[in-house]
Amino acid sequence: MTLDTADGILALGLWDRWYPLCPSEQVRRGELTRIDRAGEELLLWRDASGAVHVQEDRCPHRGARLSLGVHMGDRIACNYHGVQLDAEGTVVSVPGSPGCALEGKRALRTFPAEEHAGAIFAWFGLDEQAPPAPLHVPDPIAGRDWAHFLCYVEWDAPYLYSLDNLLDPMHGAFLHRDSHTMFAGKQEAEFQIRAADNGFVFEKTDQRDVNFDWVQLTDAGAQWITLDIPYPDSAGPGGAFTIVAALVAINEHQHAGFFWRCRKVTGWQRDSWRFLYRNRLEARHWQVLEQDRGMAEAMPADAWARENPYQHDIALIRMRRMLRAEASTQAAARTQSANGQAPVAATTRSTP
Repeated sequence: MTLDTADGILALGLWDRWYPLCPSEQVRRGELTRIDRAGEELLLWRDASGAVHVQEDRCPHRGARLSLGVHMGDRIACNYHGVQLDAEGTVVSVPGSPGCALEGKRALRTFPAEEHAGAIFAWFGLDEQAPPAPLHVPDPIAGRDWAHFLCYVEWDAPYLYSLDNLLDPMHGAFLHRDSHTMFAGKQEAEFQIRAADNGFVFEKTDQRDVNFDWVQLTDAGAQWITLDIPYPDSAGPGGAFTIVAALVAINEHQHAGFFWRCRKVTGWQRDSWRFLYRNRLEARHWQVLEQDRGMAEAMPADAWARENPYQHDIALIRMRRMLRAEASTQAAARTQSANGQAPVAATTRSTP
């Protein structure tokens, strides 16, 4: 796939976005962690203070995997020839040739990184020299009045299939009809789209707080999907069950999903909710996710090519048009950069 085309960019995710990479617990102090995300081969590590760093997994000397190297506290060393690099991607030492031109050179692509709500995020900039946009984290996973759990998955399906699924409230009344939270309500509905800050809300016009009845897409520096699922009284205090979701491509055919399961509770109600979730509710939510996974992984690679959408699909159609429009703009910018017409830095994205 040509990654300078709109199709290529869509397959791996838009540039100029923050993407979640993995749960924070997967990157331990003193270790070098290798992952693939959004078509990039990445190295994640923590310095002596515990701050996380995200860099290209490629030594600038000869291209060896830095993830096979040595963690040195505030720097890493390639195991091939001992070249040492700091957290900014600068070569600080070439033991085999001290004082050579490579020393002092910022030669390793380094991605701005932050940690929030138990996950590591990185900024994938079209121009790697430009500063990142602020990362605005939704209140349910940032606010003090909320409690949340992170559910992390990796699925063998394009991330766009999961994005479609999240923007499709109607599937809850069918695929999840036997679940403990989505058994109620009608199996027919009319929907509307209404504008929201940096995105839109897709909602049923004739049913609310009964099933999976609305979803909101927000795209402002990062793509967030938020929805509510009504909870029965047996699930304890706190009202509706809020899900905040974010997705990232691993490659064209696989993706990682982050599902924060949230309730607005404090004090003893927070303790009660966390106890009930761990001891009773979590397994039920995994059953629902497994239904989504099974559907996404079984879909053909050309599912979009032979669709016949109807009224319930207007949100995902709008979302696809929004993404494609921006992907086309970014592809044009990449082409201009290749022709020396725009200051957009070269990138290292790859596919299997």
